[in-house]
Amino acid sequence: MNNNPMHALAILMTEKFITAEPKAAATALASLATHEVILLIGGLKAQTLVAALNPMDPPKAAAVLRRLPLKQACYVLAHLEVTQAAKLWKEFATPYQERLKSVLEPAFVELLQEASGFEPGSVGHVMQTDFVAVRTETKVGELINRLKNLPRKKLPLMCLVTDKSGELKGIIRTAELAFFNQQSLCGSVMSQTRSVLPDMSMSVVMPVFQTEETDILPVTNQEHVLLGIIERSSLPTQTPKKSFWKKLTH
Repeated sequence: MNNNPMHALAILMTEKFITAEPKAAATALASLATHEVILLIGGLKAQTLVAALNPMDPPKAAAVLRRLPLKQACYVLAHLEVTQAAKLWKEFATPYQERLKSVLEPAFVELLQEASGFEPGSVGHVMQTDFVAVRTETKVGELINRLKNLPRKKLPLMCLVTDKSGELKGIIRTAELAFFNQQSLCGSVMSQTRSVLPDMSMSVVMPVFQTEETDILPVTNQEHVLLGIIERSSLPTQTPKKSFWKKLTH
């Protein structure tokens, strides 16, 4: 462990920089040598690493990710924006891809390989893989303890429930957890929800949010294996029509 006070200060300043201005921090870090970047961010929390690598130039981000411990690298890759993660995947040599495959969920690897084919207006283009998922046999108390360890701003509106194969079975709204017996299994208290496919267009998904009365929808593949989530805020906003007066004055 490096006990140099100046090094510790540099790490703290880097963390603050990433938190406040992730894009600017990513640009600044990308100008450094890879080993220098690792010295500054290698020991930071995974959420901070994700914030730094999301806007970074893919070749540089891939070089940094390769220098992280394998499990940490897999966690960060799985929580990046899908389009960015897919770009990094293409930068990796086949032997490193095989190492990642030994840890990552097969469905996620398949998603990365297909992501380049998602149209700009599709679910897959804007979906997120940063979500909380538990198995049907997980106890409610275990889920609550897991959520307690998350930063408040990372607390999800809902948790997703899957079986051992990763197939989506339902959801649990975080606000409802307080009403459940902590010894109950998540599979016994979950609610049903619709899911969407990554190749669906945003225009098709818009009505689903309204029907389900939710701000978040799970994204699955054809086998109903959970891939990620899409938020209502990711939907394109319609440009308001100009008034008759504005049309005359522009």
